[in-house]
Amino acid sequence: MERTYIAKALAMTGETVKVQGFVENNRNGKSMAFIVLKDITGKLQITVEKEACPHLCDTIDQLTGDSVITVIGKINPNEYVKLNGVELLPESIVIESIADPLPINREEIPATKKRQAVERSSIDQRIDYRWIDLRTDNNQLIFKAQTVMVNAMRQFLVEKGFMEIHTPKLIGTASESGSEVFEVKYFDRKAYLAQSPQFYKQMAMASGFDRIFEVGPVFRAEKSYTSKHTTEFTGFDLEFSYIESFRDVMKMEEELLTHTLKAVKEAYGEEIKNQFGIEVIVPTTPFPVVTLAELYDALEKEFGYILPDEEKNDLTTEAERLSYDWVKKHYDHEFLFITDYGAEKRAFYHMRDENGVPQGYDLIWRGVEITTGAQREHRYDVLKAQAEEKGLADDVKFYLEFFKYGCPPHGGFGLGVDRLTMLLLGLHIKESMFLFRGPNRLHP
Repeated sequence: MERTYIAKALAMTGETVKVQGFVENNRNGKSMAFIVLKDITGKLQITVEKEACPHLCDTIDQLTGDSVITVIGKINPNEYVKLNGVELLPESIVIESIADPLPINREEIPATKKRQAVERSSIDQRIDYRWIDLRTDNNQLIFKAQTVMVNAMRQFLVEKGFMEIHTPKLIGTASESGSEVFEVKYFDRKAYLAQSPQFYKQMAMASGFDRIFEVGPVFRAEKSYTSKHTTEFTGFDLEFSYIESFRDVMKMEEELLTHTLKAVKEAYGEEIKNQFGIEVIVPTTPFPVVTLAELYDALEKEFGYILPDEEKNDLTTEAERLSYDWVKKHYDHEFLFITDYGAEKRAFYHMRDENGVPQGYDLIWRGVEITTGAQREHRYDVLKAQAEEKGLADDVKFYLEFFKYGCPPHGGFGLGVDRLTMLLLGLHIKESMFLFRGPNRLHP
């Protein structure tokens, strides 16, 4: 007999089904037993009248919380069953796996007259046993929503003529960006884990691929212990040719994110609101835009945030946070594009205008930076000069070769899937990832 997922079984009144999952709760009384079975789609009460089913009693007595069972029985409507108004009357129960007592408390349990309150285990304790922690409704909703999010971004780009590529994560140079890289032994020489697919995205532009994207791992050897940093994450990167300015890139990103959030809201908006207390807001376009200098002026006048002039070529963490208050106040919007950064704070491959201003932007969502995007410099001589200016010409010699034989004007950006998930649901980065990696975390 084939398995039926619980979500489908709930509607199969009067039919005999086979369901499988984890035991979420087992109230085992003298004459009756009530088992709540959970699978990835939902929950179902299994009702056992022991006098009518003596062959099931020994099996039920063995069950522990989180044990895995297979149950065959008839779906019966019952208005007295609080869980979906439906129960399953079992013919057979097979134990697939008995669970030991759990080493963590996944949820806080309030006190009752008969028992004390139980505190939820810390996030680090729960990550130690992440596979157990992930069985909760909240955690499974995180990755259901993330699946819709990534799929929506893929679909949006494919419909606009983008191809998906997969670039190397082992690279031969350590000078891909300002962040430190992880060094690995590569046979008889050194190699590094890629911090982004940036160079290879641009190689695709020189290859005539025109429009590409990639979803893949990104590595950052940064000893950061914040709520938003991690040493490995999933990046969603794209690049496209024949743009007229970096504003074409901004337009592509705001359309992509609007489409994506609309898809997430339609699929899981109500569940996200119920379980995380956060509204999924589909933004209006165009997104608000401000220059970095204008933002700092506004933050000083309206919030008293004063910064020395020499620090105003880049966005500070506090200014990031305050920018959300500012954009909500003036535009009632969750997103903000910030442009006109100082050249010393931008990558050498960003195109600059006649005044030396990088032709790019940061995108802030809910007070956190999610993207650095730009028009790239595609002219070989200019790009080489900008690499030399930063002392990188020798290190990126292989990359400069991409531009010697013709390359169209192009630009792009990258998004962190895990950071998007974190901001979507109001989480710590550790909770928004299937498995977190940080300076002190390599297991499980």
